[in-house]
Amino acid sequence: MRAVICGAGIAGLALAGRLHNTLGWEVVVLEKAPRPRTGGYMIDFFGPGYDAAEAMGVLPWLEELSYPVSGAAFVDDHGRCRARLGYDRFARSLNGRLLSIMRPDLELALREWLSLAVGLRFGVGPEHIDASAHGVRVTLTDGSSLHADLLVGADGIHSTVRSLAFGEERRYVRHLGYHTAAFTFDDPEVHAELGDRFCLTDTVGGQMGLYALRDGRVAAFAVHRAADPRLPGGTRVALHREYGALGWLAPRALAGCPSSPGLYYDQVAQTDLPSWSRGRVVLIGDACHAVSLLAAQGASLAIGGAYVLADQLAGSRSIEGALAGYERLWRPVVTRRQRAARRTARWFVPASPRQLRLRRLALRLADQPGTGRIAGIALTGRQRPYLRQLAAVPAWAGTADTNGQSSRRTKSARTTESSGEQPRHAES
Repeated sequence: MRAVICGAGIAGLALAGRLHNTLGWEVVVLEKAPRPRTGGYMIDFFGPGYDAAEAMGVLPWLEELSYPVSGAAFVDDHGRCRARLGYDRFARSLNGRLLSIMRPDLELALREWLSLAVGLRFGVGPEHIDASAHGVRVTLTDGSSLHADLLVGADGIHSTVRSLAFGEERRYVRHLGYHTAAFTFDDPEVHAELGDRFCLTDTVGGQMGLYALRDGRVAAFAVHRAADPRLPGGTRVALHREYGALGWLAPRALAGCPSSPGLYYDQVAQTDLPSWSRGRVVLIGDACHAVSLLAAQGASLAIGGAYVLADQLAGSRSIEGALAGYERLWRPVVTRRQRAARRTARWFVPASPRQLRLRRLALRLADQPGTGRIAGIALTGRQRPYLRQLAAVPAWAGTADTNGQSSRRTKSARTTESSGEQPRHAES
């Protein structure tokens, strides 16, 4: 069997590895960008994706690339901490199954985990799709074509596969009223000031977050309220307009902000489709169920969904039956996260001084002894159903010891059990 996966992001890479390693499929991954993405933001990685990464044997790579974040600090224009949230309590609410990792580093680990037998092509994407009951022929932007038993759209919230097979984007993308941006810059003084904290401005209407990276750079993340989903023509100018009034370290971050393509800028949105598959074409990740950064689990759900899809393909008698089973199991999981994100959206960036004060109070209460688990559930949602209730998971994965901490196995043991394939290294 052969699969063509469009999108070399988190969902596409995770599925490619599972299809090849577990099912023995021939897999080709296409990515329209000319090279792997290096820009992005820090994510808290937990939930079903964490469980899937452990079961696949890729978790040791993620642990090596993760950051020891002590907590989130909300600071005013003079650098004074107005509220904080310690990550130790957050982590305890998840039994220690939490990593803070840069999104590009998560993609890097998944690329390195891929077997060399998986075809990975950059600078090319789909242009036309001819689907039949027996397979899909994909015409590519370079004029060539590929035939596959299954075509997967893992190409993000602005999915080309979705547009070609399901219809125009505006039918399926729901703008949530925000724009977001991310970039990195060099500033040794800012780097030293941040330490191991994730610092966010305690501001109304928009906020900027900063954290120090291990290579000496500083990563910046910004989000602001925007009623119009359309993106501005000059994104760097828009950032200065939206965040120019912020104090503390924000002016230095803006001074170091690069121009495109070093600057990521997009709307904050969710995707919602009546069906995730048509014949032998299926969507995964943000292409069909983006939850938005407000839900804090987009990357986790991308890997978890890929794992469930591969499991259904391994156990079903037909591809169409597997696609239906994947959606039946996975749609309720992401629907709950999307609803939670919409409910909490107004607290993500307070719209008024009153909302800002209420958020400060909630964060201070959450950081008090005895409230860590309650706060963790409020922030992350209840982590059920667990992955092992939806798919086959190795017996050793996802267990906890008597102290409530996730059990750890050695990198060599887990990777040997997960796959006998030679991994892909570096930027191949």
